[in-house]
Amino acid sequence: MNQKKIKKPWPTKKAMEQVYEMNLWGTNNTHFYSGEGSHLPEIVNPYVKVLIVFLTSFKEPITVCDFGCGDFNIGKQLVEHTSKYIAVDIVEDLIQFNKEHFKQGNLEFYCLDIAKDNLPAGDCAIIRQVLQHLSNEEIKSIVPKLSAFKYVVLTEHLPEGNFIPNVDIISGQGIRIKKQSGVNLLEPPFNLKVKAATQLLSITLEQGKGVVVTTLYKIF
Repeated sequence: MNQKKIKKPWPTKKAMEQVYEMNLWGTNNTHFYSGEGSHLPEIVNPYVKVLIVFLTSFKEPITVCDFGCGDFNIGKQLVEHTSKYIAVDIVEDLIQFNKEHFKQGNLEFYCLDIAKDNLPAGDCAIIRQVLQHLSNEEIKSIVPKLSAFKYVVLTEHLPEGNFIPNVDIISGQGIRIKKQSGVNLLEPPFNLKVKAATQLLSITLEQGKGVVVTTLYKIF
């Protein structure tokens, strides 16, 4: 007798809750800590600078959706340069904490699973070192939703030099760098359609630890 295969639920929400509960990305004596990538000045400061240049290049401020806002150490520096800043994360306690500690008239927080839930509307999606933690199946569910935005600013931790993109992983704390791979949305199996792609920033980490690359995609 053939048994119907039951698809296991994606473990992402529980995995990310555990990251914060167990300080798997480290700690700096705050309640929530999104890791060195969100706090080291040599990574954060150049990123914030190029994002502010981009956001202030428009005649009128735009609406930004930050998917995977984390502890908001970076997002808090961008809010004033937007007409509306919508910050999203999968961890409910983290979002509640952010709501209580970051208050601005044009700032909204939502707890959503961007792989499963409908995304809020905006002009630009920021996805900063988020997809690198997700399985290919989850990324494939996100990519079609990005077509609703004019711009996508994507940041990924990648190996230095040439590498095979999009080697699959199980969603969680780790990333593809351990498999000498990284996310490239323009390559299979994702095949994001864009009008233009511009690298905004590339930060080389300590030897052997890869690069953190930020790319601006113009979608339409």
